[in-house]
Amino acid sequence: MQPFTTLTAVAAPLDAADIDTNQLSPTQFSKLPRGPRYAQVLFHEHRFHANGAEKDHILNRPPYRSAGILVADRNFGCGSSREHAVWALYEFGIRSVIAPSFGDIFITNCYKNGLLPVALGDAEAAALRRALHDVPGSSIAIDLQAQTVADGAGHLYRFEIPAVRRKCLLEGLDDIARTDQYLAQFEAYEAAYCERYRWTHAGGSAAQPESLNKGIIG
Repeated sequence: MQPFTTLTAVAAPLDAADIDTNQLSPTQFSKLPRGPRYAQVLFHEHRFHANGAEKDHILNRPPYRSAGILVADRNFGCGSSREHAVWALYEFGIRSVIAPSFGDIFITNCYKNGLLPVALGDAEAAALRRALHDVPGSSIAIDLQAQTVADGAGHLYRFEIPAVRRKCLLEGLDDIARTDQYLAQFEAYEAAYCERYRWTHAGGSAAQPESLNKGIIG
């Protein structure tokens, strides 16, 4: 997983609340393997007509085709648990979503895929969106180490994130990579266990402990 440390990118304002995972990645694409094609999946029903022609959606407008941040309203990513919603955002180029609140499973999927969800207060998120509407195509800077968001006017907002999630994002650790960090401890435990209970994996040839033999009737 690519580490997330700092990000300065064009930010797109999305004023609608309750944007669910089916809007982010419609059901008909659920069997599509992850890859660059998911950039077209993102908000597909809102961005494209049935014939493939583009609709007037904010992400189809020139300032935001290269957006790396979304600033949304409350309850972003609600609905189903589909991880494809995060894939669609990531493959489009979105590396962070800022909103007052998120769907519980969606926020977990973000962390596991290297996408940073930033929860700010309702008033703070609304202020960011207003600033982005006032200056279309402006950028936002996010510093995960400092846990801050800065807009183009110099306003600074602080956000909270669980320590373990912050560590994994900073170091680029997905669940497997994080587990691998403890491989030496796992191997040491396994070796000690096998030594202490070697009779359990010696094909029955090793003598059983006397305490167990006493309980055998034969």
